[in-house]
Amino acid sequence: MQKADDTRLTTLPTATGSIARAAYVRASARIDVEPLARRAGLTLQQVKNPDIRITVSNQIRFLNLVANALRDDLLGFQLAQDFDLRTMGLLYYIPASSETLGDALQRIARYSAIHNEGVHITHRRGTDMVMTFEYVGVSRSIDRHQIECFFAGLVRLCRQLTGRHLLPSRIRFTHRRADVPVEFKALFGCDIEFGSNVDDIAYPGATAQLPVVTADPYLNSLLIKYCDEALSRRRARSRAWRLRAENAIVPLLPHGQARITEVSQRLGVSPRTLARRLATEGITFSGVLDNLRFDLAKRYLQEQDLPISEVAWLLGYRETSAFNHAFKRWTGKTPTQAHSEPVVVSFPLASSA
Repeated sequence: MQKADDTRLTTLPTATGSIARAAYVRASARIDVEPLARRAGLTLQQVKNPDIRITVSNQIRFLNLVANALRDDLLGFQLAQDFDLRTMGLLYYIPASSETLGDALQRIARYSAIHNEGVHITHRRGTDMVMTFEYVGVSRSIDRHQIECFFAGLVRLCRQLTGRHLLPSRIRFTHRRADVPVEFKALFGCDIEFGSNVDDIAYPGATAQLPVVTADPYLNSLLIKYCDEALSRRRARSRAWRLRAENAIVPLLPHGQARITEVSQRLGVSPRTLARRLATEGITFSGVLDNLRFDLAKRYLQEQDLPISEVAWLLGYRETSAFNHAFKRWTGKTPTQAHSEPVVVSFPLASSA
């Protein structure tokens, strides 16, 4: 296996921090990356050293900053095209040694937490075989590049494991794009939905039985034992209630259902319990909703083809005037003024972990 350096992309795109390092490799030939790293709460040593773990939230911040600096709206998707799948380490060799594609994807879902603690993957079989991605302890609303990298990498992996040009039956993202990029259509070859209430990728159920061309039951058994031991040592996932509330609110906004009663039901607690747990983090439900709307508004207003009236609807405002009033309270400007000039999406400094 090749050793990672500053000039060649050989890092693990699904391990925490590796997509950030891939972005560093791409960007460093064109721009000074150090200021972007600092704004993301990172040092260049963290970004360049594959032995130092980068948190998921820091990685997302860094990817957004690099994408903005490079004016590359498809950064994560493009990064997924440029790596040797074998550099995924265990997350390649476990599925690659499995007997069938269904077994391979089931094991990716089970063991992905070893490498990325911020994304929980579930595998479900039925009419379709579905992989669902849920952000845990990390706000989903600020990401598009990491999740698009995951999906593009997964499609490549399924094709390599089976030796077939497999096409998903559908792909859904919770983040929004004004149009489906032609690059997505070319790679995925299926219906792609943005602004969904879930992040998932589905294949026809029959593909679960396709044999993996590199199956090795002895190696697979050994790797599973190793990963089960590693998984048992992982710490429990974060239960930050603000982030859980944000991730539940986003798909409800366009439907005007982002109320504490609906959100608490989705989180499996009472409205009073949710309010109390948010209070322990120093915020109210209305504060979470207001801050999230502001963050999403800044992102949506970067889409020049998205009318102000549609942005208002996406944020859960039934009247454009209500959105105008809120945005002026946040920024001192109207949405129309912000829409006509570049919007710089900023992120608070994160701790270096």
